[in-house]
Amino acid sequence: MTEFTSVGADVRRGGAGLPPAAGLGLKPEHYLDVLETKPALGFFEIHAENYMVPGGPFHHYLGRIRADYALSIHGVGLSIGGESPLDEAHLDRLAALIERYQPESFSEHLAWSSHGGNFYNDLLPAPFNAATLLRVCEHIDRVQSRLGRRMLLENPSTYVEFDASDRDEAAFISEVVARTGCGLLLDVNNAYVSCTNHGRDVHTYLRALPLAAVGEIHLAGFAQETDSLGAPLLIDSHGAPVAAAVWALYDEAQALTGPVATLLERDNDLPAFPVLLAEALQADRHLDACRKLTRVAA
Repeated sequence: MTEFTSVGADVRRGGAGLPPAAGLGLKPEHYLDVLETKPALGFFEIHAENYMVPGGPFHHYLGRIRADYALSIHGVGLSIGGESPLDEAHLDRLAALIERYQPESFSEHLAWSSHGGNFYNDLLPAPFNAATLLRVCEHIDRVQSRLGRRMLLENPSTYVEFDASDRDEAAFISEVVARTGCGLLLDVNNAYVSCTNHGRDVHTYLRALPLAAVGEIHLAGFAQETDSLGAPLLIDSHGAPVAAAVWALYDEAQALTGPVATLLERDNDLPAFPVLLAEALQADRHLDACRKLTRVAA
């Protein structure tokens, strides 16, 4: 495995990065709202797999919206953590999509979703050990080489842990970033969900991550259940407003990273566009507060 360094520029600044502003996931239900109202957002994000076709209405609307906004492309199907080699046909389709739209950012998950030729519609966890580390780094090297750009890796939301793990999640992610030169997509909700589910201190976890590599932040809502022992079990549902505890953790993260492009994710139980926009603009207010604190500290 070779270290990937040729596209290692800071993805938060300059012409290659997202603006340090709030963004929204672009949903077909909201195409016309976006075109008609031109909301004051920094960027939109799409799931790559929804656009891996040559034409059709999705591309028609995305092309028009892309003309006015920065774009983040977020993959959900590369199976970066999987045991099998990457699906080269899928990677080719991804490369064609990125070539077509030239997004300011591309990201994927620290998870797996395919095995033995079967695809599972989920983002599944892997043990944090030397074997997984080697596999993940090899996959990221291949993706970055094929795309000719740095990718961001998203920290997962998890509900189980493995006896086979020989290091914690933050140490694993730090090693991946160091070896591959990839960036980090810091999902604050995932961090809160996973640490709650596993009884870890989320503040310690946050500070152990390679925060200098953060190129984008995700915020989302969760659902709360209880496990078989009656302990809290949080589900990364993307179907509710951002919780107060996650907003507080977001402020803590920004105090460490400075203002970073922030996506408000909502994939289920979609509200009307003005409701979703209002929550995204709440993130902008948090970003503004971070800028003011940064200027005072300077």
